[in-house]
Amino acid sequence: MHRTLVPMLLGLLVGIDHHKLQPASVQRTRHTIQVEGHPLAMWAKVPTEPKGSIVFLHGRTWSGVPDFDVQVEGEQRSVMDAFVERGYATYALDLRGYGESPRDETGWLTPDRASKDLAAALVWVHEQSTDDGLTQRPYLFGWSMGSTVAQLCAQRNPELMAGLILFGYWKDPDQDIPHRDPPQHPERRVNTAQAAASDFIRPEIITQKAIDAYVKLSLECDPIRVDWRAIDQFNELDPALVKVPTLLVQGEHDPLAKTEAHARLFQRLGHPDRQWVIIEGGTHAAILEDTLPRVVNAVTAFMERGG
Repeated sequence: MHRTLVPMLLGLLVGIDHHKLQPASVQRTRHTIQVEGHPLAMWAKVPTEPKGSIVFLHGRTWSGVPDFDVQVEGEQRSVMDAFVERGYATYALDLRGYGESPRDETGWLTPDRASKDLAAALVWVHEQSTDDGLTQRPYLFGWSMGSTVAQLCAQRNPELMAGLILFGYWKDPDQDIPHRDPPQHPERRVNTAQAAASDFIRPEIITQKAIDAYVKLSLECDPIRVDWRAIDQFNELDPALVKVPTLLVQGEHDPLAKTEAHARLFQRLGHPDRQWVIIEGGTHAAILEDTLPRVVNAVTAFMERGG
């Protein structure tokens, strides 16, 4: 099915009241993937007889568990639980240095290294999905910097995924990132509670209890900020080279996701099956706020568009 949809506000979609959602009963499990001898942590929540699978990739600062499986008493804020409730096997990868994945001997992470690790993770997830009786490749969901890593992986390895979901996408396809020589040694900066709460810019769409839970979990999982270098490797990104079905999800109030840049990205995507959805009221953290059901509706509709 070919789709080239103009951006749409999802405020009129019939969703589920965020605070009335019941958490999924599936427990999170930890797996270890070996990539060229280096261990990476993969988190999974898999329902009985899943109808599909989705791999989540975190952003610049925080790892898979706080970004996609934060638990808040009396509230449903877990992205993984939300998709398990829809019948999907969910996986969240910790890139090198994040969460329970150690840094490698260099102490640094690069877009190239992250893309290769993500490709290996997609292969692993497909093998697990095959064991669960699934034949379709997993969908790939990248948030913020994870969205650009996901695009890089999609350009290089389109055969590894059924489709690509880009959320909180920050890069303008018309702007190159200048090369900068990194410091001699990684900084290993201590993360802060202020940084963990910085994306929550609209207090009316998230409770303080949820913010506090996210901040606490983020600092427990990622006390030290990961050091990246060679960010200019993202200049390899070219929407025309994305040859898989793609969903672009933008929060209405996301300060990092610029509509003009999104328009250029969307128009140039190399696969005719593409959608662009704007989440009314959403921010860069729309998957953690009261807008989560709208994101889930949009992503689920995209994954089930041929059904």
